[in-house]
Amino acid sequence: MRSRFAAPSARLALAALAAVAVTATAAGTATADSRSAAVRACATKDLSFKVTSKTQAGGYYLVTAKAKSGVTCYLEGVFPSASFGSSADTEVGPAEHAVSDRVTLSGSTAAYAGINPKTTNNDFGKEFDFLHLSVAGDETNAVTLALPDTATVDRPVATNWHADPADAVPFAN
Repeated sequence: MRSRFAAPSARLALAALAAVAVTATAAGTATADSRSAAVRACATKDLSFKVTSKTQAGGYYLVTAKAKSGVTCYLEGVFPSASFGSSADTEVGPAEHAVSDRVTLSGSTAAYAGINPKTTNNDFGKEFDFLHLSVAGDETNAVTLALPDTATVDRPVATNWHADPADAVPFAN
């Protein structure tokens, strides 16, 4: 009979230990979730941009985005909103068909997108010296960036934002 009374006590002790473990795990999870919630989506004003000319894949512009001092934010793995002029035929389209990984920016961490200004194989196109760029969804706050050289534009495309510049090469189809 004594063993019968001992068993419920042992079960209560194990249940109490399990409750403590679950509470500790839940507290750890809440902390992790609250930290990830603190990182917000980047707005165009949160970032500084640099454009360089690259010769790989027939030539393209590599756009480098970095968070401004004191800012931590993320860019979704979609292509930036960009155009070379104000007409619809100079707006960049997607060079990729899927969403890439989210890139979190802070300090020296950068995100990269490649923009190919001319995807056609002809002698047509318009020439531009500037690129209008914003984070997708924040088009009213676009910045205008001087290009390192004059671009001939005809059906431009852009890659998604990537953490590695090698992934931001807009290869021709």
